[in-house]
Amino acid sequence: MHTGHVTTPFGRRPMTLALVKGQLEVAESKFTARVEKWKVFRDVCEARERFGLQDRALAVLDALLTFYPENQLDTEQGLVVFPSNGQLSVRAHGITGTTLRRHLAALVEAGLVQRRDSPNGKRYAHRNREGEIEQAYGFDLAPLVVRAAEFAALAQDVAAERIRFRRAKESLTICRRDVRKLITAAIEEGAPGDWLAVEGVYIDILARLPRHPSHPQVEATLDEMVLLREEVLNRLEIQVKAENKDGNGIQDGCHIQNSKPESVYEFEPSSDKELGGPARPEPETSRESPAKAKAFVEPIKSFPLGMILRACPQIADYGPGGGISHWRELMAAAVVVRSMLGISPSAYQEACDAMGPENAAVAIACILERSNFINSAGGYLRDLTRRTERGEFSLGPMLMALLKAAGEDRLRAG
Repeated sequence: MHTGHVTTPFGRRPMTLALVKGQLEVAESKFTARVEKWKVFRDVCEARERFGLQDRALAVLDALLTFYPENQLDTEQGLVVFPSNGQLSVRAHGITGTTLRRHLAALVEAGLVQRRDSPNGKRYAHRNREGEIEQAYGFDLAPLVVRAAEFAALAQDVAAERIRFRRAKESLTICRRDVRKLITAAIEEGAPGDWLAVEGVYIDILARLPRHPSHPQVEATLDEMVLLREEVLNRLEIQVKAENKDGNGIQDGCHIQNSKPESVYEFEPSSDKELGGPARPEPETSRESPAKAKAFVEPIKSFPLGMILRACPQIADYGPGGGISHWRELMAAAVVVRSMLGISPSAYQEACDAMGPENAAVAIACILERSNFINSAGGYLRDLTRRTERGEFSLGPMLMALLKAAGEDRLRAG
């Protein structure tokens, strides 16, 4: 039993079960090690947001620590300090009595110090004939010793989070610059394509970012901006390859009939088969073995899972437990949706071979999202597979179109 280690506050200040729990934890810790008081104070300052403390509360804690004469906090020597409010106010840079009391209460509520109130609420100490303190009433600093390791871990976690946040903002700044300058260059140099629409997507992404964003908001915006940069580069790369083919065709006496790249907002391919009509015959040049054809295909890059779920929210209903938290669950949900949409196993397997299983699952999620506008899901997927093998297809435009549509729906709903 530790009934002697639990005290209640003087006057009208209420006692709570949280205060009882904190006092019992300190009493039961049997902690005898010493800790350097200013190191603990620095850790608390680093993690102050986790405790909901303001700068003034830290100034009050700093003032309390100055009344403990040693640099090492030692539970065996007694850790109760008993300055008056006037003395505390002076050492806390002259804050008013009301402010002082409020921040002392915040320190107690955060579990950084404990009250040891006297019968009349005053702070003082009883000393023996040798001048040593036998009993003191004031503020007990023992929690700083008992929880020193916890404070150090919290400080490290906060510092690491701050570094991740700073790097995310730096990456977003660089990505914004890249997209802005690439779009400007494409417009000024007359590159084919609807670059004003691409610029509209860029502006829309930045418009959703608040003036003082949080870390998750920066990460979400960075994901969308990275996707847009990939699509802009993909569009420019397709144009460069088309120009190179045009040059080679002129030198060899060849005639290329269709070198116009697809629009960055194109969602549905224009083949007859994907719309439910008869399939068009493949040109003679495409009758190569699958292994040989795939040797020239650049693999489609996987996109962030969170972005995919924002663009294709319906796929989450088919995940385990009605949700999707990682790629394996997305691929499992895609198998269920594939069967529901009437896509044959062979068509889905060919898509997995051409795109990779992750991107094939993303394609199924996109088809599900627009299933009302697609006559033949199986023919649609086979056409995407053929275009992927020829290096003429990217998932980016589909995802960007769906993200834009989802954003417009949210604005209408709001």
